[in-house]
Amino acid sequence: MYISLEQPTGAHLLTPDGDELAVPVTLRYKSDDPLAVHFVFPAWISLDEEEVTWTFARSLLEEGLGSRAGLGTVRLCPDGPSHTVVELHAPQGIAAVRFDTTALHRFLLRSYTVTEPGGEPLEPALDQGLASLFGGV
Repeated sequence: MYISLEQPTGAHLLTPDGDELAVPVTLRYKSDDPLAVHFVFPAWISLDEEEVTWTFARSLLEEGLGSRAGLGTVRLCPDGPSHTVVELHAPQGIAAVRFDTTALHRFLLRSYTVTEPGGEPLEPALDQGLASLFGGV
């Protein structure tokens, strides 16, 4: 049975000049993609005016809630006792988005009710990864 969790939350896009822009973000977890979490941003915030989804490892979200985490396109860092900054690295530049840590933690705990940490079946993820690596062969 396929289960999808969605949690709307507010966040703040941090601008280079120190301003903040409030942004609604939908946090999504899907049982058919148990290793990943998805952060969905509204179309009006993207350069091409289309909804943007950033997908990354659920374990990275867990690690980033407590300490600096990530080396690639998604990096997380605690920002004081009550916020977490998610940096999204793309060819067009870097976006820093600040979330309430409690909201991210609540979402992570909800995802554990669907699939326990460490209980993710690896076969579908491995098959999907191999298929994308070999061009769907």
